[in-house]
Amino acid sequence: MIDPFIHHSFVMDLALSKASTAFNANEVPVGAVLCSESGMVLASTHNQTISLSDPTAHAEILALRHAGKLIRNYRLLNTTLYVTVEPCMMCMGAIIHARVSRLIFGTRDSRWGAAGSLYDLSSDTRLNHRIEVIAGVREVECRDIMQQFFRQKRHAAIRQPDDSL
Repeated sequence: MIDPFIHHSFVMDLALSKASTAFNANEVPVGAVLCSESGMVLASTHNQTISLSDPTAHAEILALRHAGKLIRNYRLLNTTLYVTVEPCMMCMGAIIHARVSRLIFGTRDSRWGAAGSLYDLSSDTRLNHRIEVIAGVREVECRDIMQQFFRQKRHAAIRQPDDSL
């Protein structure tokens, strides 16, 4: 039998690869991979809010959209979503509406996270769908790419003279 953590780590590598693509495109480096119950990759995406001029173009939302079109159904039953960073409220809402079964993410997001950090929509008993959540898969790598991205942004902002004066 395959060790689930090894499998999760392997799929999270795919999500990290997508996060790296976002990083190189100057997008916040979040990657997402949605897998079927059998482990088949249904969608593999990254944040594209800037390039698409779309505030909803988070990696998770794009993965849900791509998979829905692929299977021709808005219900993504028995699927697992792997994300490098804990989803925000918007993404968790979409994940719940899509009926994703399991969410696996790398690093927590204390400012925006809605799967246990700031909010916990995944286990809110007032909602009609609950999601199994596994946090901390490839946590160090997921956290590092985010920190590196924002460190680079801050460093670039410091080096830029203020032309508005």
